[in-house]
Amino acid sequence: MSGIVVLVLRTLLAASLYGFLGWAVYTLWKELRFQSRLVSASQVPPVSLTQVGEEGEKSLDFSVQEIMIGRDENSDFSISDETVSAQHARLSFHQSQWWVEDLFSTNGTFLNDVKVTTPTVIISGDELRCGRVNLQILIKPR
Repeated sequence: MSGIVVLVLRTLLAASLYGFLGWAVYTLWKELRFQSRLVSASQVPPVSLTQVGEEGEKSLDFSVQEIMIGRDENSDFSISDETVSAQHARLSFHQSQWWVEDLFSTNGTFLNDVKVTTPTVIISGDELRCGRVNLQILIKPR
């Protein structure tokens, strides 16, 4: 009689362990689906950079998470001015905000006439100066 009781107890223990394992996997799967929906829903708001100068106006729209500004032709926003470094500044979108960061440029990066020394949050309507070149920033709503 005790052998049957031990067998029943073992079967119940095995069933409860498999039940717990199934519940844990299902919970993790639901959480991963929820997180993937959150990530896919958070899109980068488009930003427009406009360079106004003596040679005219140059404007480009971006919908990417990172924008490189510099004199290098491979930069996302290329500026042909000798006061602009090859890789002058970076605009990046993280923590649900656009940020500007100076990339150790020779002539500095200025946001609304304040020198950028650390990554700084930017908003629509801010003016960015790279060397002697002024850029107007317009962040478009999603």
